[in-house]
Amino acid sequence: MTRIAVIPGDGIGPEVVEQAVLTLDEFRLGLDFDFLDHVNADTYLRTDVALSDEDVARVASSRSALLGAIGDPRVGSPAYGRGVLLRLRFDLDLYVNYRPAKLLSDRLSPLRRDRARAVDCVVIRENTEGLYTGLGGSLRPGGGHEIALDIDLSTHRGTARVVDHAFSVARREVCMVDKANAVEHGGGLWQRCWRTAAARHPDMATRHMYVDAAAMRMVTDPTTFDVIVTNNSYGDILSDVASAVAGGIGTAASANLNPERGFGLYEPVHGSAPDIAGKQVANPIGAILSAGLLLADLGHTAEAAALRHAVARAVTEGETTPDLGGPLDTRKAGQAVRARL
Repeated sequence: MTRIAVIPGDGIGPEVVEQAVLTLDEFRLGLDFDFLDHVNADTYLRTDVALSDEDVARVASSRSALLGAIGDPRVGSPAYGRGVLLRLRFDLDLYVNYRPAKLLSDRLSPLRRDRARAVDCVVIRENTEGLYTGLGGSLRPGGGHEIALDIDLSTHRGTARVVDHAFSVARREVCMVDKANAVEHGGGLWQRCWRTAAARHPDMATRHMYVDAAAMRMVTDPTTFDVIVTNNSYGDILSDVASAVAGGIGTAASANLNPERGFGLYEPVHGSAPDIAGKQVANPIGAILSAGLLLADLGHTAEAAALRHAVARAVTEGETTPDLGGPLDTRKAGQAVRARL
């Protein structure tokens, strides 16, 4: 049996994860799901512990992990979200954030021109460094003389390995995005690692763009991109833009990977959406497609392809939740995908 850790989490997380797990079960692959139902805001509010050492060990001992969403309006501090998501990324060294964006149906695109709608790209985001390490501090907080400092950390090892991974998954081109014209030191390090990696792949097309220009191109003609590789904060933003032009954040999947270990944490991008939690109107496609990424990384490529095809058919035929124009609730939208497998 292949053990998969499952963290349903908060808000709509349990609702969409349920549909993802049921879809994985449909393939009869002998997956054994280890549910960590207690990892949520209720537990954090009661114990002040976001993720225990024992929880991390359970996830680490699994073959892969599937996560729903983390976040609750009752928690006023970012310590809870950081204590789950960032701790897993940092402790398990999940240094690649892999976010594909592919248009499932023309009717979902907000882009006016037909030619620009064929979105099929991947944003590779460095996942363990950058502005999200928590390095920094504040001086004289709460007053008119307050000083706040957040450090944007880049290392040669961290940058080089994520750039190398981008080349390993690219089909036709790797575009490196930075802001080296304004962020001199970190940008210079990314530039040097980029040039070294590009020299090792002379047959792969390469391109460099500043992040503001890349954001503009993403909303005018996203078809020009194959693989984008960039730092943590730029990748966070660009991947959300990519998901918007590819049909909306409800369909966006992601994987947090350590390619050397072969371990991945898979999660939809949409967050916990507390305003619709418990109403069974949440879109399960992002979670189901994240489960498809899990299947592919486990080596079940035919099953992963079948899952993606079933999702695309359900979307094209309008069997979706209301955010995509369909009439179905969360459970029935999941059933619509499974009926097409």
